[in-house]
Amino acid sequence: MKITYKIALLFIVILSITAYRNRTVKSSSISFDSYVIADGFELQLAASEPLIEAPVAMDFDDQGRMWVVEMRGYMTNIAGIDDNAYSGRISILTDANKDGVAEKSKVFLDSLVLPRALAHVYGGLLYNAPPNLWFVEIKNDKPGKKTLVDSLYSVGGSPEQQPNGLMMNIDNWIYSANSQFRYQRKNGKWLKEPTSLRGQFGISKDNVGRLYYNYNENHIVGDYVLPNTLIANPYYRPKEAINKLLTENQRVYPLHPTTVNRGYVSGILDKDSLLMNFTASCGTMIYRGDQFPDEYKLNAFACEPQANLVKRDILTFEDLKTTATQAWTNKEFLASTDEAFRPVNLFNGPDGAMYVVDMHRGMIEYKAFATPYYNSGIAKKKLDTLLRAGRILRIKNKGKELPKIPSVTNKSVGDLVRLLSGSNGWLRDRAQQIIINKQDKSVIPVLQRLAQDGKNEVTAIHALHTLDGLNALNFTFLRKVSAIGAPMLSAHGLLLLKKYNTKMNVQAMAALASDLLNKNNRVINLYLATSLGEWCKISPATFLPVLASISETYPNQVIFQEAVISSLNGLETNFQQLVKERKGSQNATALLDTLLAETIKNKQQGKKNFIYVRAKAPMDARTNGLELFRSTCASCHGTDGDGIEHVGPPLKGSEYVEGSADRLAMIILNGVEGPITVNGQLYKFNGAMPNFGNNFTDNQIADIIKYLHNAYVTKPPKPATAEKIKQLRSKKSGALKEKDLLEMAQMN
Repeated sequence: MKITYKIALLFIVILSITAYRNRTVKSSSISFDSYVIADGFELQLAASEPLIEAPVAMDFDDQGRMWVVEMRGYMTNIAGIDDNAYSGRISILTDANKDGVAEKSKVFLDSLVLPRALAHVYGGLLYNAPPNLWFVEIKNDKPGKKTLVDSLYSVGGSPEQQPNGLMMNIDNWIYSANSQFRYQRKNGKWLKEPTSLRGQFGISKDNVGRLYYNYNENHIVGDYVLPNTLIANPYYRPKEAINKLLTENQRVYPLHPTTVNRGYVSGILDKDSLLMNFTASCGTMIYRGDQFPDEYKLNAFACEPQANLVKRDILTFEDLKTTATQAWTNKEFLASTDEAFRPVNLFNGPDGAMYVVDMHRGMIEYKAFATPYYNSGIAKKKLDTLLRAGRILRIKNKGKELPKIPSVTNKSVGDLVRLLSGSNGWLRDRAQQIIINKQDKSVIPVLQRLAQDGKNEVTAIHALHTLDGLNALNFTFLRKVSAIGAPMLSAHGLLLLKKYNTKMNVQAMAALASDLLNKNNRVINLYLATSLGEWCKISPATFLPVLASISETYPNQVIFQEAVISSLNGLETNFQQLVKERKGSQNATALLDTLLAETIKNKQQGKKNFIYVRAKAPMDARTNGLELFRSTCASCHGTDGDGIEHVGPPLKGSEYVEGSADRLAMIILNGVEGPITVNGQLYKFNGAMPNFGNNFTDNQIADIIKYLHNAYVTKPPKPATAEKIKQLRSKKSGALKEKDLLEMAQMN
């Protein structure tokens, strides 16, 4: 009888787990009455709770199913306690009845701590589970063999400021926001190499592979050039063409007043308490679909979750510059009066629609940055109680039928090659990667024909990099493609030619460079300059004069001079001498001299561009302060700063936190013996606060103070710098008493 009972109980548990991991719901009837979308568009529900909770990223698999990253542990309470819980997961959503709304959810991976990114690549799934970047094979919708790609992908930092995105670009490299590395699997091995550090949360690309991203207060930032084209010289950090603010206009037009983190600061809210400018930009996306009207092609979109809206910008592409202009004044592409609407990411879909990842959570600001003003507003509206929700929204053109999400799983390589010429960017991208993954060499001839079609530049670039993924390129073919003269096709060809810098190819490469210079095209000349570094290494006498010619042609344009500097890499002195000797040296300018001198000095001092010497992105001060506080201070003062009876006094409302930063630094350096009065109440606690002068560095103490001021003080005093803390170390030894603290009250 007991055995039977145990078997029955086990059966019930198994059924419960299965139900948890495989959930089915009826189509939701969520109302969009509080949402306003641009004329001509329709907002639809693609998925919602209870299938998903707190989604932050998504991708479609080859079957057209949505895979969603759920950051369930993010800010489940105002104090941010338990954000390291193993509650995150990656789920597969299925629209079995093809009505456009997912009704089935299957957990692919769970027990993750604050996951934030995924990508379907190489027939498997690449995903981030801090601090690691993993690649896992997929076997019948279950995890197979796992490979650790990078154990330092996202070490430290807040969820808002760790690497994320994992976007496969047209060049077959995977890029992330807020990361200085890119990744690729080639011939079965994972490659990792430095790239420029870009953005904060969310990353996108245009049709030729230039990258776009954002920062909190800047919603559309981008590169004027292709990735890794100006950073070949480790002793020079380019200042032009990378990380460029595409518009100064950061104005937003919310439909209602919202609780924003620093709403008390002048200029944040207008007279009607409406947010005026971006404060939490994220999820920037370039629209590359074929379902929207033509005027929306290559438009930029960005989320502002603090104000419950999505912005639209129109991009203008000059030959070597990109600018953005807001599509409208006084209105947004999408906005809502629902303060739970938290758009955090945007994605192109295989059906040509736009997909909005709505975290749908009350708390959106991370604890390390949340101010008392923000926490108070959230608590008053009870937004901190809004949990266990999350949605994926679809935006479509009303005037055009939305096709069923296509499956590319069983398409022939011939069909996949035809997709490279299509108008849907998502399908072009995925077709390229599937062809590469199949390694079917039979398509090489047709790809070669496509790659030489200068009139269809985007298709040609896709074909070119597909050939690269098939290891089917050679010097002769790339030279032919680069000579066609279509500017961006030549650019990609020249960058790929760098791998063929042999003595045998020097003469032919020099002839190509001469022919391209005669075309007098600024784009081609720029990429020629950026591509010659590898050739200069084997034949400086041949290619340094080409660089000098380009430098002399554009003497006052920073982007060209930086391209030349990038390609020198150890040949700066030789180049200086060459420029002086050339007849055209009168065209040499102070700009070139300045950049050369800076590079030579950096080399002499061993000062490299940080992407070549730093293993990971630095943690911001307040997040570092929060982590130090939690690991050391919270055990006595409480995780929420409310204090612990008989152990430590509260920090909220404490005059010792709100007062002089120098005095607060002295408390941390030397410790305190009680009793002590805080905010008019006497606290007698067991023992004494120990001194942490030997435990923390000056920078760490400064970071703790920055966090305390941000978390508990509405109008913080002048911060204590690391230099000041170094000076304070010698002023007092031994634990301080209340009388000492009162005497210090006037410290600055």
